[in-house]
Amino acid sequence: MHRLVITLLLCFVFLVGIAGPTVGAVAADQPKNFTGEQVAESTIFVYGSRAILSQIRRNGIERGRIVRYGTDGRNEEASYERRFVRGESIDKDKIRLDQKAPTLEYSLIYGDGRLWGIINGAAFTPRQDAANTFLSQQHHGIDTLLRYKEIGATVTLVRKEKQKGIDLYVLDLVDKDKQSTRYYISSKTLRILWLEYEEPVPGGSPVKFVRKFFDYRYAQSTLVPYRTVLIENGRDSVETRILTVTYGIKIDDSLFKSPEA
Repeated sequence: MHRLVITLLLCFVFLVGIAGPTVGAVAADQPKNFTGEQVAESTIFVYGSRAILSQIRRNGIERGRIVRYGTDGRNEEASYERRFVRGESIDKDKIRLDQKAPTLEYSLIYGDGRLWGIINGAAFTPRQDAANTFLSQQHHGIDTLLRYKEIGATVTLVRKEKQKGIDLYVLDLVDKDKQSTRYYISSKTLRILWLEYEEPVPGGSPVKFVRKFFDYRYAQSTLVPYRTVLIENGRDSVETRILTVTYGIKIDDSLFKSPEA
């Protein structure tokens, strides 16, 4: 499988003309001087290719379970349903996250560049921590890298390094709003293993987040991690497990409308 992946990548790099005479640059055992865009484009190809991703993952429904780990040792579990329609850029995306816990049901909705919540049919302003967690998936996620060109972001290859026996590409992405995300990508599989970012705290030190990705599977010819763990300042904060995901289905635009509209 490793040889097959490398062979496909070499063909891809050759076709798009980014490797020139050094076609073997994407191979893990040939640490040539290549660019952040070369690593990013090869990663996009592994996740399904830009054409397939833009065609298949334009909209969809994802269902699963969320566990929030409390600082007091008490955990909160909920089922969720996430529906989305991608726009030309992140700020034009439409996302609805419905969550059902034993004692509470509510929705978080992002549309027209703003975020709000709905509970019992009435709109509300989400707590700051809930809003930050929701929006961070937009600005600091796998799809942020897969869509880096369309969102106007720049990517830079920082270095190659090895952690726990795994050879990695370390890639920095900065979007048009100057938000930065650092990606750790396996040089063997070109899968994103984890990413890191910081969020400022008024009057305090910034909070460091790490988002790790596990249990990769194929969904409609595209690569998806079915388990994600968000770590906040070294402590597990949120774990998400996908149960089912379906792309390319029609989603009613009314789901993203505020009840006050």
